[in-house]
Amino acid sequence: MPRRLSDEEARELGIETLHQLMDNGEKRFRLIGSDGTSYIRTEASNEGGWQNSHFHKGLTEFYVVQSGWLVYAELSVEGKLSLRSMKRGDSIMVHPFIHHNLYMSPYTVTHVVKYGSDDVIQTDWFPSLELDKLTRHIPESELLKI
Repeated sequence: MPRRLSDEEARELGIETLHQLMDNGEKRFRLIGSDGTSYIRTEASNEGGWQNSHFHKGLTEFYVVQSGWLVYAELSVEGKLSLRSMKRGDSIMVHPFIHHNLYMSPYTVTHVVKYGSDDVIQTDWFPSLELDKLTRHIPESELLKI
């Protein structure tokens, strides 16, 4: 039978947990590797809301919708906004330098795997104020039409 590793043993091996209640009410449960990679389970609050727009320089993100629905927003290199509605079972791969954001409807649950090359910097998260300006004002009633 497998032996359970303690949190201390995991830390010694370069793996930590970080669980947070975000400003928008989301709950995030993280498993983080010392190489900058991670797994995150996100549970939306009872109210829908936008996350913070961002991009990564070395990490690729793989998003999976477990339940509920969300809207994925992406800003092209030309500055064009695209929106994609995603439901249970849908997934999307987001490559480095792609500015992106999510609107998570109430009670939506997602899983995100972040991975990259060996030279990933520890804090590979950069805000995208340009994308926030294009998305923050879009209400859920408009997103439901996508």
